[in-house]
Amino acid sequence: MAPNLGLRQSMQLRQQLVMTQRLQQALKLLQVPTLELEQILRMELQGNPLLEEIEPDEEPDGSDQPEDGPEAAAADDGDADRDDDHGAEADEDLRDAADDGLGDSMDERRDWGDSFDDGFQTVTLDQGWDEEDELERPQKYVPSGQEDLTDQLHLAVPEGLERSIGEYIIGCLNEDGLLGCSVEEIATYFDVSLPAVEAVLRIVQGFDPPGVAARSLQECLLLQLEARGLEESDEAVVIKEHFEALKNHKFNDIARDMRLTVKQVQEIAQRIGELDPRPGLSLNTEGARAIVPDLEVVKVDDDGLEYAVYLNDGNIPRLRVSQAYEGTVQTSEDAVKFIDERKRHAEWVIKTIEQRRRTMIKVMEAIVGEQREFFEKGAIALRPLTLQQVASTIGMHESTVSRVTRQKYVQTPRGVFPLKFFFSAGLDSDSGEDVSAKAVKIMIREIIDGENTARPLSDKKIVDMLQERGLKIARRTVAKYREQMGILSARMRKQF
Repeated sequence: MAPNLGLRQSMQLRQQLVMTQRLQQALKLLQVPTLELEQILRMELQGNPLLEEIEPDEEPDGSDQPEDGPEAAAADDGDADRDDDHGAEADEDLRDAADDGLGDSMDERRDWGDSFDDGFQTVTLDQGWDEEDELERPQKYVPSGQEDLTDQLHLAVPEGLERSIGEYIIGCLNEDGLLGCSVEEIATYFDVSLPAVEAVLRIVQGFDPPGVAARSLQECLLLQLEARGLEESDEAVVIKEHFEALKNHKFNDIARDMRLTVKQVQEIAQRIGELDPRPGLSLNTEGARAIVPDLEVVKVDDDGLEYAVYLNDGNIPRLRVSQAYEGTVQTSEDAVKFIDERKRHAEWVIKTIEQRRRTMIKVMEAIVGEQREFFEKGAIALRPLTLQQVASTIGMHESTVSRVTRQKYVQTPRGVFPLKFFFSAGLDSDSGEDVSAKAVKIMIREIIDGENTARPLSDKKIVDMLQERGLKIARRTVAKYREQMGILSARMRKQF
């Protein structure tokens, strides 16, 4: 029997999670850090005549303060990764947002896959900063490593074939600053001899930072010694003739061949360790940026038993809907529509920012409640904590907590920390209480810092010492944590 290939129409009912454009915008506002939020709001002020900033010397009217918005305005319960069980909850939030004037009509809903970037103008970090704002000014643009090397090349080599070869060499450097292609490949590309390419390579290798454009780690270290005038030093001999033994900490073999004591070889190795194995990394960054905490936790009594959470949002403009267009006679329907749309958007922005403030404080207060021991005793007292735990405590969805903690920092009596710092998996202890993985790492580092360097502790011995403290942990877990902290094995840590 031949299959029926005809076209048919049918109707079916199914659940599908969709989001309004404004809810997407609310999600964006929730997750951006404070400095970026300030720039977004400055752009909103420029683009919306119905939105104005409350000056510091003005006493805000109570009518300007937004009422509590629905959870949708704070981007609660709206994550793309939710399963179908959360679909009804999300739909209800969307309906609430629409009813409250925060969402678009149901017909204008868009798929979750639509871009989060819709609805806000792109801002740059170089505008709107006064001289007196120097401490708050974002770091200026710093040229990339390749741009910096190219500038040095243009000063050192005149235009022509050699400069072209030099630019090609610079373009072949990887992120570590090492040459990512062979000299033979470059010679073939330009149809020149190997000595011609090597001559240009030597010029580039003389640029800052020392060690750049090396063909191997070994050559990189030798170039740095050469730049310091140490090309005939013991360090250079070890790198040239005993590099494999050096990498494997076979100091006895090196000492025997060079007729030195093991302690002398170890001192040489320590000086070599001060060289930079990745000279390119220092060029490819834009420099350290000053961290501006989004939140602050302070003691509220002398005993330090109670803490209060504040938003560090003094630079965020306080907004209100402008009354300038109230009572004016509009000459066209388009003008009336424009003012109405801008007014609704201004009200939505004000309400969403206020909900963002409340959500951030609620999340941080929940973290403080769970990690109170940290504020009393330090990082070693951190408890295991998950996003789901905080979400359950404050009655919000896990995705909301995730967005709040993303790219956010908090100033505490013990320093500035990213909010993600307070979340960690846990390990069992004899007392029945879980111990944070971060706290375990601190214990391991303390144990290793206090060891006899002539007889460093093995991972098994560290396990035994942790078990004496009542912690249940496997040797492979200790090894994993040690490696994550960049601590060498016992054999590699041994000093003579």
